[in-house]
Amino acid sequence: MYTHIARKRFGQHFLHDKHIIQRLVSVIAPEKDQHIIEIGPGQGALTVPVLELIGEIDAIELDKDLIPALIERCANKGNLRVYQTDALTFDFTCFFDKKSPLRVIGNLPYNISTPLIFHLLTFAPYIYDMHFMLQKEVVDRLAAQPGSKTYGRLSVMVQYHCEVTALFDVPPRAFYPPPQVHSRIVKLVPYHDIPHTARDYSHFATIVKEAFSHRRKTLRNSLKNLVKDSDWEKIAVNPQTRPEDLSVEDYLRISNHFFES
Repeated sequence: MYTHIARKRFGQHFLHDKHIIQRLVSVIAPEKDQHIIEIGPGQGALTVPVLELIGEIDAIELDKDLIPALIERCANKGNLRVYQTDALTFDFTCFFDKKSPLRVIGNLPYNISTPLIFHLLTFAPYIYDMHFMLQKEVVDRLAAQPGSKTYGRLSVMVQYHCEVTALFDVPPRAFYPPPQVHSRIVKLVPYHDIPHTARDYSHFATIVKEAFSHRRKTLRNSLKNLVKDSDWEKIAVNPQTRPEDLSVEDYLRISNHFFES
């Protein structure tokens, strides 16, 4: 019988703890007629129980060597459609013809989790929610509030699009092979109506990126190439504040100032 050896280049750590799997399925709470997409199904630890509940899943798997065993394991569980491709470049618009909004789940490889989340945010208007298993430190950054050491660009950009809820921790022993880090489950729910909208999203993203590129400096210094001293006089944000002390709304106030009529 073929035994798959986890590949470091794919960041593979396979979930095998049945209690954790059941708990994760419980918080996802999949229902029939929902359109669920799993990223990185691996050996099917999450795929099988979800498929048994709802009968249909689309899965994106990069490692082609995992797919035959995954299909065999799911053969009598329901309709599994596997896309052998890289989720980082996958065009999720191919799923938009379905009536139900997308629900995205997955145990994401630690080495691609941040860029993958940024990629998924480009499809946020079409996604109902996302449940991911990530490195604990990444979830801490996603959910961080202004003023904390973990608050940064990732926090601001994700919280602009989504409500973020950290759910529960997963120890290394729940995986094979066990990773050298602890994991945490996070729930991301894109806003149907974004609370505070950027008048120019690209400019907003540039402001946030530039600010946190120099997070030890004050805003006046970190954004000196984008915001003039005369602009600060009109923006209701203290330029002596450091980047980690500003809320999403504060960053929008800075960016939107340049597009006021």
